[in-house]
Amino acid sequence: MIDIPPIILNFVYVILGGILTLVFMKIGCSMFNKIVTFNISDELGKGNIAVGLMVMGLFIGIGTALGLVIGLGLS
Repeated sequence: MIDIPPIILNFVYVILGGILTLVFMKIGCSMFNKIVTFNISDELGKGNIAVGLMVMGLFIGIGTALGLVIGLGLS
């Protein structure tokens, strides 16, 4: 078996975790956009602050959950 130094392995975990987080955020936003009765992109373009705060909360929630899963996976 190949012995990879922990610092390189952690760097790889960070890169893969970042990519996974972005993918899941995109999927989550797309799914949420299908659930609500308005288009999130259009409302953000109009400067709707409430929709911006809602999307921010969505991203924080997904990022926190996925960060915990990735962080616990490193143990």
